[in-house]
Amino acid sequence: MPQLDPSNYPSQLFWLVVTFVALYFVVVKAVLPRIAEVMEARQDKIDDDLKAAAERKEEAEAVWADYEQKQRESQDRARDFLKTAHDEMAAESTRQNDALTARLAEQNAATENNIKAAKQEAMANLNQTVVEVTAAATAKLIGERPSDEQVGQAVQAVVGQTAMGGRD
Repeated sequence: MPQLDPSNYPSQLFWLVVTFVALYFVVVKAVLPRIAEVMEARQDKIDDDLKAAAERKEEAEAVWADYEQKQRESQDRARDFLKTAHDEMAAESTRQNDALTARLAEQNAATENNIKAAKQEAMANLNQTVVEVTAAATAKLIGERPSDEQVGQAVQAVVGQTAMGGRD
């Protein structure tokens, strides 16, 4: 093999150096600047993307803060609305309760008056009935009917003594 022959070494070394230097200049002058441009463009894109992401993050944080503020305001308005509604309902309940209490008091007074009147009427009817029964019983017992006035006085006397706690 001729490339392994030591007499060909100097020419091989010469062409090796020429080829290496030529390739070196091609790589340094043509390939490396393109690679550097691509890497720089890539880094610029990454930096732009990072900058845009930071801006979006700031915008998102601002929107989130605004959202939280509006949520707090909404909760405060809802709490105020519920408190107002509660207070209005309590006032209305109190008003209706007072009106009902007044109406029931009026009905109670009217009922008491009706009961009192009915009691008086019953007592009057009872006195009249007692007088009539007593007169009829006396007529059967003694054979003579006393006057209603005499029987009424006797009944009143007995009722008066009973009411006072005494008995004959």
